[in-house]
Amino acid sequence: MARYTGAKLRITRRLGDLPGLTSKKAVRTTRPGQHGSTGKKLTQYAIRLEEKQKLRFNYGLSEKQLLNYMKEARSLKGATGNILLQLLEMRLDNIVFRLGLAPTIAAARQLVSHKHIQVNDGIVSIPSFRCKPGDTLSVKNTKASKELVEAFLQTPALANLPQHLEFDKKTLKGKVLSLIERDWVALNINELYVIEYYSRKL
Repeated sequence: MARYTGAKLRITRRLGDLPGLTSKKAVRTTRPGQHGSTGKKLTQYAIRLEEKQKLRFNYGLSEKQLLNYMKEARSLKGATGNILLQLLEMRLDNIVFRLGLAPTIAAARQLVSHKHIQVNDGIVSIPSFRCKPGDTLSVKNTKASKELVEAFLQTPALANLPQHLEFDKKTLKGKVLSLIERDWVALNINELYVIEYYSRKL
């Protein structure tokens, strides 16, 4: 199962801010574990592993899912790192999160799975559904769905709506305008390290 149910702040203390995992901030800033505060230098492999883990935990993916995205990104023309981030950012659960309809990607996945979200006026219950430029997203026209989303909208996880999306709070409708640009990815990550990590496995 891709869903991580462990201690989220322990993960962010190790990997840094992961807005898709949690918006909470840890009181302690040292790395978790017995030797977390010793400042021990990471090996090159450990650095690349942690960058890969950032993607996994932020987007809520299993290792197999991320590996499949990596294979697809390598097969497409263009910079592999940028393509990988675009593939992840265009997932329906992530789009719902970036529109502010859910506080985390895990919460967005639940909204999608419970059939609260429509794409092009049709219910889509698959979180990994890939949105395309021109797709419209809306909240199902029921009282329960709208109340749930409106409660989430009171405390958005991210302050700014990325340029490739637009959203109308009154109608609870959003639209995908284009593919996301690298500068608008809300995750501090070096995707080249992720490519290097997987270069041994592919």
